[in-house]
Amino acid sequence: MVEIKRRRSFEAGHRLKFMVLVDETPECDRAVHFAVRRAARLGARVVMLAVAEPPETMEWLGVGDAMRAEAEAETTERLEALAAAARQAAGVDPELVVRTGERADAILRQIEADEDIAFLVLGAAAGSDGPGPLVTSIAGRSAGSFPVPVVIVPGALSEAEITALAG
Repeated sequence: MVEIKRRRSFEAGHRLKFMVLVDETPECDRAVHFAVRRAARLGARVVMLAVAEPPETMEWLGVGDAMRAEAEAETTERLEALAAAARQAAGVDPELVVRTGERADAILRQIEADEDIAFLVLGAAAGSDGPGPLVTSIAGRSAGSFPVPVVIVPGALSEAEITALAG
């Protein structure tokens, strides 16, 4: 596990940040909505983190490089679309970060890199299969040692309900 620096979001010259994981799941939209509404209410910032997981390919004739570039381009496109929605919905201009690798590791690396991140916002799936692997992993096994509080937005909440909760 990465050693996490002390949070500095309330010190002079720093600003509170909510980090939200951006992916292709429907619950991601709810997490982003909560994060940007809450940030707008508190005068905070939002970091949108998208993780491009490297494809498992053969490195034959640069195919792996091309597939990685395509995955990063798709990830960036999704990130830009959600950032535009954040600007329109709450007037928040988020910081956009793309990392490559495994999601949980990328989250920890970003928290380590930015001492102003004070909250991680995740969306939980509403289905009967559980909240999703990342929420299960972070909220279950590593919750006691996670470096920042984790806000889990239930997938069954409507946009209006999230707005009412976020402020």
